[in-house]
Parts: sequence; structure tokens; C-alpha cells
Amino acid sequence: MRDGNGWTSAGLLSRRGFLGTAAAGALVTAGGLWLPRAAHAQEAKKGGTLRLGMEGGTSTDSFNPMTLSDEVPISLCYAVMNGLIEFDGAGQPQPELIESWEVAPGAKVWTFNIRQGVTFSNGKTLDAQDVIYSINLHRGETVSQLKGNLEPITDIKKITDTQIEITLSQGNADFVALLGDYHLLVVPDGHTDWANPIGTGAYVVESFEPGVRAVFKNRGDYWKPGRGNFDTVEIRYIADAVARTSALQSGQIDGANRLDPRTVDFLMQAPNLHIVRGEGTGLRYVFCARVSDDPYTNKNAVLALKYGIDRQKIIDNVLNGYATIGNDHTVAPSNPFFNADLPQRAYDPDKAAFHLKEAGLTGSEFRLTVSEGAWVTSPDCAQIFQQSLEPAGIKLELNKVPADGYWSNVWRVDPFCAVIWGARMTADESLTVSYSTASPMNDSNWKNETFDKLLAEARVELDQAKRKEMYATCQQLVSDEAGHIVFAINDTLDGYATTVMGVDKHPRFGMCDLRVAEKAWFA
Repeated sequence: MRDGNGWTSAGLLSRRGFLGTAAAGALVTAGGLWLPRAAHAQEAKKGGTLRLGMEGGTSTDSFNPMTLSDEVPISLCYAVMNGLIEFDGAGQPQPELIESWEVAPGAKVWTFNIRQGVTFSNGKTLDAQDVIYSINLHRGETVSQLKGNLEPITDIKKITDTQIEITLSQGNADFVALLGDYHLLVVPDGHTDWANPIGTGAYVVESFEPGVRAVFKNRGDYWKPGRGNFDTVEIRYIADAVARTSALQSGQIDGANRLDPRTVDFLMQAPNLHIVRGEGTGLRYVFCARVSDDPYTNKNAVLALKYGIDRQKIIDNVLNGYATIGNDHTVAPSNPFFNADLPQRAYDPDKAAFHLKEAGLTGSEFRLTVSEGAWVTSPDCAQIFQQSLEPAGIKLELNKVPADGYWSNVWRVDPFCAVIWGARMTADESLTVSYSTASPMNDSNWKNETFDKLLAEARVELDQAKRKEMYATCQQLVSDEAGHIVFAINDTLDGYATTVMGVDKHPRFGMCDLRVAEKAWFA
């Protein structure tokens, strides 16, 4: 429930209420995310070894927060490190290492209070300089994929050991949510040894073999009540869906992500398993055409491919109905700024053939690179794509490559390839990361000055109706012009032994927003 001022019944500021207070200046002190143990509905128990089998990692994984690109390395980092902001089950930003904040009128100047009494695994006490350093890892000369999102920051300065001030080039009412990006993890000032990560998380690394397994030991006395409950956490890389499912069924592991939608109905009947499904909250399945490379520089060539994909057939036959149809942009249908009036692009071979002819490419053949390293069913999705293009007279060659190294060897290298995009909690972040000119993660290389200008204006627009119109236009531009063929948003499908407690769906990622090692416990 929300009162007339925009405050929720839990005492946290809703997004609508926050936009109003951002205009006038506000102090936000939302420190109630981690309740005293007596307040938990179910008492978390300590002990045991949690064994997870996961898809979404490679032999090139590391604990470098600047280069995180898939679910296994993000999970590894969350076991060891904390972020500035955490998102709750409703997708709302909550305090983590930032305890509270104040925003000046216009939402350009933000003051953040750093949580006190938190120590790193090396014994150092968290302070403002650590937070400044951790943010600056993603600014300036950096390999960080978050660089584009943080471009509006013009200055970060230390006020006291527990307080910092951030100034933006222009106001952004969603700036706090941006600080919840999974790349923004906090390490000690000057830390660069990513083979030996230091964080404020519940665990420390005992052993790590990229592409094989990672083992973590509990630090003891974790600062979040009711969290960090296991003595040991083991994350095993199990890319093969059949092997991952078999390990879960036989009790070799206690939890698995990205269950195969073609077999999940069977698993739901198993008395020893608990399946957690997040409908339409999962990964965006994308065939990405880089519009800076021929023939994709021709808008009609990309439109031919967008009209030539039978999205519903892929959802029905490959994803077993466990997905929401996509409309060629990454904003979630559940987002309040989602453009529900944008007509769903339907399968239309005649329109596909028309656009191919307009592009002057009749008789040409396209080449799509796919791999189970992108997502496990991407080769199967691509086969249906290939078949659905045939009535339009469009030829598609499928280039299947090994899973290992896919994100370093293929993504942003091949001009047409399968990619996944995780959820972002705001429309601004989703559109900025995926499509803005400044973003290094803009993998279709689409650049549009009108889009960039409109996106910047929407960040500071406090009239919600006008803001919704702006974001709607942004989504229209992306859907019509960018190189993303976003054909489906999958349901997150995680499986756990019934002894694993404290697990639930999350609007950003599966496995409790990839924090299951921190959040769960054994019955």
C-alpha cells in the first residue's frame, strides 16, 4: 500500500513518491531491509554446505567487477562482495553498503551515507574512500561495461569518512537504482588483485578453478542478520542442461539455475525438488545484428529479419511456453514505463520479403553465430528462425561454435550472433546500457542522436505522464531501428532440494538475484 505522499506501508519510498521528493530535496533513510532475527517470518539456520550447479560461466571468469557478463561470475562476486544498493523482491532499491542518502532539488547533487561498522575480509573497516575508489573503477580510462551509465557523474568527493557527495551533469531521479547495478561492487581502496578478491560479503574464496568450480568458506559474524548462513558454498560449472538436471535429481547438488523448459514440467512433479519460476522476469533472448557492419547498415535488412522470425513458434516449441514474447527492445513488460501501445511485431514472411527487396539483398545469405554458451537452447531457437525465414526467400547459415569463451570470442566480435540481456530495474538503465551511444555494452552499435537526447530529457522529467511518453518513443525507435531481435523474455526456472529454504523469485535474476549463497539456508 502507498499513502498519498508516495511512501509504502513498510516505510520505504516508492518510485513515484521519490520523483516528487527528488525535485524538492529529500532525506532517504531506508535502513530496514535486514530485520532483527526475531522479525523474520522463518528463522534462518546456520551450517551446512550449499552445492550449486550453474550454467552461465566460462574458463575466462574472474572476480573483476568491471568485466562481469554472465550469471556464474556475478554469483561468485556476490558471495565475496557487497554492492551499494540491493533490489528487493519488488524490484525497489534498498540500502546495502550505502545506508541512506539525501538528494538536492533537481536530482543533480546526491549525498550518500556509508554504512558503519562493516569490515572487509582483510580486516579493514569500510570507509568513504573505498566507495569512491570502487565507483571510479567504472569511470574514465576503464574496461568496465558500466562506463557509459556513469558518464553523467562529473564529481565524487569525500565529505567525511562515512559520507560522500556525487554530482551529475544533469538530474536523474533514478540514480539510486543505477547504483544497484551488479558491476558496482565494493572493494578496498587500491585493490586490483582480482585473483585474490577482498570484499565485505559473507564468504571468502577457498579455491577457484574458472570454468570448473569455486569453493567459499564463511567468514563468520556477517553484518547482515539472517544472511550468510552456510559454512561452505560450492559453485560447480555445469553447462550441459541434462547433466545439471541429473545432478539436481540425484542430490549431487542442492540447487540449479536455468532449468531446461522442455523438462521442467517433469521436475515439478519430483517430491524432493522445489521449482522457483519467475514469469517473464528472466533473460532477454536476442539475435543481435551489428548495424555498423554490412549488410546490417541497411535498416531494411534488419527489418526483414525481425519480420521473418516466428517468435511464438520458438516459445511454444523450444521454450515450452515458459517465456513472454519480445518486441525488439529490452525494457521489461512489468516496468511502469513499458510501452504497451507499441504494436507487437508479428511473424510476416511477406513483409520480410518486402524489406529484403527494399534493401537490395534478394537472394543474399545471412550468417548467424550461435552457441550453448549464449544460452543452452540458442541453437534450437536459431533452427526455427532459419526455417521461418525460408517462406520469405531469406537464407540463413547457422554457425555453431563452442560454449567456452563465447562472450570474449564472439560477443561484440561477430556481426550477427546470439546474445542474452539480463533485466535492469529501471527503463532508463535498460535503455541506456543497451542502446545509448556512450554505452560500451551497446552491442548492436546503434547510434541515434534523437534517442540519446530524449533519454536524457526523460531522466529529469518529473511529470510521470510525459516521462512515460518519452520512454515510449525511445522504445519505438529501438524496436524500429536498432539491431536487436529480442524475440523472447524467458521465465527464470531454478530448482532446489526441498531442504533449501529462503529462496524466491526475483525480478532481475534467478537464484534470488544471484544471491542465493547469501540469502538461503537449510531446513
